[in-house]
Amino acid sequence: MQVDEAVVWAVQRARRDAPFLALILDREPVLAQALMRGELPPLDGLTEDLDGLPVAQRLRLARRRLALRVAIGDLAGIDNLTTVTRTLSDFADLALDTAIRTAIEERTPDARPVGFAAIALGKQGSRELNYSSDIDPILIYDPQTLPCRRGEAPEVAAVRIARRVVELLQARDGDGYVLRVDLRLRPSPEVTPIALSVDAAISYYESLALPWERAAFIRARVAAGDVALGARFLTAVAPFVWRRALDFGAIGEIRGISRRIRDHYAQGQAFGPGFDLKRGRGGIREVEFFTQIHQLIHGGRDPELRVPATRDALAALAKAGWVDRQEADALCDAYTLFRTIEHRVQMIEDRQTHTLPDGDALEGVARLHGVANGAALLAVLSPHVAATARTYDGLDPDAGDALSFDRAALTAQFAAAGFVDTTTAVQRIEQWRSGSYPALRSPAARAALEAVLPGLILALGRSPDPHDAIIRLDRMLARLTSAVNFFRLLEARPALARLLGLVLSHAVTLAEDLAGRPELFDGLIDASALDPVGPVAALMHEMAGGEDYQAKLDHVRRMVGEKRFALGTQIVAGVADPLDVSAGYARVAEAAIGVLAQATIEAFAQVHGVVPGSELVILALGRLGGGALTHASDLDLIYLFTGDYLAESDGAKPLGAVLYYNRLAQRLTAALSVPTASGPLYEIDTRLRPSGTQGPLTVSVDGFAHYQRAQAWTWEHMALTRARAIFGSDDARAAVQAIIGDVLRGNRPQRDILADAGGMRREMAQHKPPLGPLDAKLLPGGLVDLEFAVHMAQLTHRLGFDPNLHRAIDALIEAGVAPAGMARAYDVLARLLVTLRLVAPSAQPPGVATQVLIAEALHMPDWQQVVASLDATRQEVATWLAQVE
Repeated sequence: MQVDEAVVWAVQRARRDAPFLALILDREPVLAQALMRGELPPLDGLTEDLDGLPVAQRLRLARRRLALRVAIGDLAGIDNLTTVTRTLSDFADLALDTAIRTAIEERTPDARPVGFAAIALGKQGSRELNYSSDIDPILIYDPQTLPCRRGEAPEVAAVRIARRVVELLQARDGDGYVLRVDLRLRPSPEVTPIALSVDAAISYYESLALPWERAAFIRARVAAGDVALGARFLTAVAPFVWRRALDFGAIGEIRGISRRIRDHYAQGQAFGPGFDLKRGRGGIREVEFFTQIHQLIHGGRDPELRVPATRDALAALAKAGWVDRQEADALCDAYTLFRTIEHRVQMIEDRQTHTLPDGDALEGVARLHGVANGAALLAVLSPHVAATARTYDGLDPDAGDALSFDRAALTAQFAAAGFVDTTTAVQRIEQWRSGSYPALRSPAARAALEAVLPGLILALGRSPDPHDAIIRLDRMLARLTSAVNFFRLLEARPALARLLGLVLSHAVTLAEDLAGRPELFDGLIDASALDPVGPVAALMHEMAGGEDYQAKLDHVRRMVGEKRFALGTQIVAGVADPLDVSAGYARVAEAAIGVLAQATIEAFAQVHGVVPGSELVILALGRLGGGALTHASDLDLIYLFTGDYLAESDGAKPLGAVLYYNRLAQRLTAALSVPTASGPLYEIDTRLRPSGTQGPLTVSVDGFAHYQRAQAWTWEHMALTRARAIFGSDDARAAVQAIIGDVLRGNRPQRDILADAGGMRREMAQHKPPLGPLDAKLLPGGLVDLEFAVHMAQLTHRLGFDPNLHRAIDALIEAGVAPAGMARAYDVLARLLVTLRLVAPSAQPPGVATQVLIAEALHMPDWQQVVASLDATRQEVATWLAQVE
């Protein structure tokens, strides 16, 4: 069918089945004639002859013509849903802006139209306005700039302007009306004026707003009036909407709204004639709520998801991996169909209805849509309604029935869930329910507990060690000050309960972290939390944030805590090799050092300036230098500076270079190690610096070179084998690495390396004995002995230098200096150390379930093989250590 024929056919259907459109065709003969000729006039040419008419009349006539033009373009299949809804929304913006300007001009003719703005919510906010929709703006004003009459208070002027705006848009006459206006989405509409001062509105949303109001602001935008004022307001309330650590009460509130809608509009829930396309089960509102729930959960962390339009948001969620692509596409298709048929229903009488009619009226809607009859229309809708309902229902956890309060029944429920020691489990639940812990004393906390208990108990019962899991959860709850958000997170994301069960069953270290900072668990809502962490540069970009120095420190602490917790969870969940996790720990630490060093340098320079021709260089040693940390590793650092040590900084409070960098290093060490409310970072060890604790905290690069070449001892050169410059300019780091290479290759004092190293190892064994029979680090033949053997061989033969111990061992093996089995020995010992730091930090044999986890982490069939492999590996390492020469 050609475009002109499609238009003519659309006009015919409109005359026959839509009385409202037929009336406009009669009252707009010029436009009607063009349409009957198959012409579809451009939207911007509809109102050219209306200039000079009173504002209200001009807007009403413009709306009438637009209603006809949009309807025919829609019915003809020329304008898609996006075009239709955006055209209607853009007109609403224009009409609202015109009404605001007119209201101000009528009262104060010479004043600029500033100080008054309309924030669009709902479908106007997302530019998805339907054919016969009302608009839901929040009207705000600035008392300092709002035009007022002489002697008139700003709050009085604002209300009068608002009333005039509503009158201009909503009043009806023979030409119809412009827009229906609903102001009930403003804060506390039952007691507040219809226009609010901007500061009062900001204060409300920052402190008093209800959870569902966050979802409303997903689709908020400045629609009319003083755009700068509106932007100021939206910027101020953005943290209220997009929270990194979400109050999951908002999710429950949105689901509660959906349930109440289903109950209240029960007559529109059953599919068929009378079905409510908007509020019915599987209808428009459930697509929107599904989308907004995911936006609220993930949008605080991913700004790309802060998309107002429903279908655009679904696409963004699918692209980011939060929603299944096929599921998102199905919801988009359903939403497009629902909204299109909703428009057909509204075109008939220009009524704000969403209900499929019955009888002849349903036949008319079907004909408008271009299908044979009502039965055919229902057949088109039915599969989309059913699929949407299933998808939305899937948001609710399938947790089964609530846990009983009867002790015998509760015991049976625990047994069915998989608990062997049901007595302990029942006692813990009864203790929680009694509110014996501070975190469980409020009604909100106990309600959140009951909501999550069924699914949580099932998850713990299916965990490897339900008894240990519930005991550790009990210890965690005993330490918390508030548990509401933690429970709500588990309710909103039931799959996380399984991860929690694994953590509590196996990882005492992570459980202790979680007890101190339950918000760490929030980081696991990101699907990427169980993926390998990115490169250092990407991590630094992610950690950058915060307006001032303290905010930057807090942001880095939060990020590091989440990353480290997630990395530990990867081992517990069995999704990552401990060696890869170890490298991830190191990249996170290196990124944190980089971000905090830069922030500290900038803050320090504001007071003391900079030392011309000089910069800070940070040298990592030990496990950080080698790029392989454990969850509990401290960081071995040396602070160096380039340039003349006699120079002086150029700030308001100048300092000599040595004092300048010592104070700077002290401040950076504090930033990296001092615990705050956002959590601790790392223990910092600077004892490997020249002259150890007797020397200054920082030393010049020249001083470092001289010390290493003339004075350093064997143990210092052994430490240097894993030294790596991780902060400073490329040139400065290259210069330091060149010094290290020169020293290691022989430009150093002649020492009896083997004798010195042997004495150091014996002294270490005396002062730091193994923690237990599984101490892969300190046991004879453990990782420390392997490191000693590697470094002795490197210094003696002057080869195989690489901060990464694995690569260094490979180089020594290739040179024939180390036995071939040392590569596997390192893998066994390093994997075991990284894993045990999480699941058995005491180095004592863990429970049976955790033994299985350790065996899997080491790629071994069972625990017996782990113990045998550890014994054999230690023997191999001890043999090589004794033979190094």
